[in-house]
Amino acid sequence: MKFGLFDHLERSADRSLATQYDERLEFAAAADEAGFYCLHVAEHHSSPLNMVPVPGLWLSAVARATKRMRIGPLCYLLPLYSPLRLIEELCMLDHLSKGRLEIGIGRGVSPFEMKYHNVEHDQSREIFADAYACIRAGLGKDEFSYKGPHYEYHDVPLPFQPLQQPTPAFWYGSSNTTGATWAGEHGMHFVANGSVEHAKPNIDAYRAALAKRGGVEKHKAEFPDGGVVGQLRHIVIADTDEEAVIIAKPAMEHHAASLNWIRERNNSDAFTARLNVHRDTSYEGWADKGMVIAGSPETVTRKLTEQVGALGVNYLCLYMFFGTMTLPQALRSMALFRTEVMPKLAHL
Repeated sequence: MKFGLFDHLERSADRSLATQYDERLEFAAAADEAGFYCLHVAEHHSSPLNMVPVPGLWLSAVARATKRMRIGPLCYLLPLYSPLRLIEELCMLDHLSKGRLEIGIGRGVSPFEMKYHNVEHDQSREIFADAYACIRAGLGKDEFSYKGPHYEYHDVPLPFQPLQQPTPAFWYGSSNTTGATWAGEHGMHFVANGSVEHAKPNIDAYRAALAKRGGVEKHKAEFPDGGVVGQLRHIVIADTDEEAVIIAKPAMEHHAASLNWIRERNNSDAFTARLNVHRDTSYEGWADKGMVIAGSPETVTRKLTEQVGALGVNYLCLYMFFGTMTLPQALRSMALFRTEVMPKLAHL
């Protein structure tokens, strides 16, 4: 079992954005020292949910604040990019991080965010697939040409390639079987979301498609069978269950409000249904589904062990700094995870 971090870096109501950036870089440096495998960052637009809508720019700063921990978007919203420009960015990030880049990709879950960028959500899957094929045609090459329904390039010189040869690994996150199957068919590493009950069929669909393909494209020796199968979870650890819940409840409810903000602004319940993921506004609603785990090290160890056993994952991608949490609270939670939880889960 390995452990990663996930972050939306949502807008805080009580501190400046510059302060938030500084805090997250300090947190990333602490995670690097603690032995976390990778820091993944989301991409969202026009919403207080995400203050790093240009993930490559943010990750270039993270790359310089860390030494060992891998970094990557989870995910780049491919319909919003020029494939050629993104190829160049990926090469830069891989060199800036000295070969630590992991490439997460997606189509963009929010129809509202896509629309703000003049991309119709119903067309975004086709645009995404074309952008992905184009990037794969060019990344790692000295020169490339490509012709698809949305993108076309002819004899484009690429004067530098990624440090990782032939390319960094690709990742995909999904909360439905369609996306999970696509990830398996393309040999990507995979991270699921949602409750155990909800995530299990998606992980099963991914594994079935991956087995049919014959395994992941970019083998990782540090993982069993060379592939990552992960699960997202919000985690808050304190000395006692009561103290952890006192921190986690307002933090989770602030985070849930940020997740729901764009849907509520557009008065769309259909968006929540289409997402196929949990969007409860209360801490209790998230805790009941096991999607936020707050407690002492013993409580968190027990609950994570149960979920890992039910899902069979080899990677826990953890939200450990979110909502109203302060930097000292997040650092304390991470320290307890490092000393009291991580050693007990590492063998799973």
